[in-house]
Amino acid sequence: MPVHPPQPSAMPTEPTPQHAPREHAFPVRVYWEDTDAGGIVYHASYLRFLERGRSEWLRARGVDQAGLRERERLQFAVVDMHIEWRRAARYDDALVVLTALGEARGARFDFEQRIVRGAELIVAATVRAAALDADSLKPRRLPPHVTQCFA
Repeated sequence: MPVHPPQPSAMPTEPTPQHAPREHAFPVRVYWEDTDAGGIVYHASYLRFLERGRSEWLRARGVDQAGLRERERLQFAVVDMHIEWRRAARYDDALVVLTALGEARGARFDFEQRIVRGAELIVAATVRAAALDADSLKPRRLPPHVTQCFA
């Protein structure tokens, strides 16, 4: 089944949890800077693509990461990641990063992510993130207003 990024006109002007679909689609174009000398996407570039997908998933739900850090001294960090590289992507490929929330409990939350080229699965990843106190960097329970955005 082909995967298409959302059209700008279909997205709400102010993202809110009630308008955010369960799975967020973030389009990525592969540039030379993302590849090795042979034009194949370098493995670490996928980590950047996945990070952008998670950040846009949060933004689509109204989570202001900079605001959380400044006002509530709360920030997020990746604490575990499992990645399967299924196919190679190349220079100029149009990819889509698909991001959905798995489980969220206490200070941690899991993302299920895929990078696809059309209907072809390129990368599958499970990423665990944690909410941390911005000063001590110790785990801190997700505040209710953030978990409501995850619903």
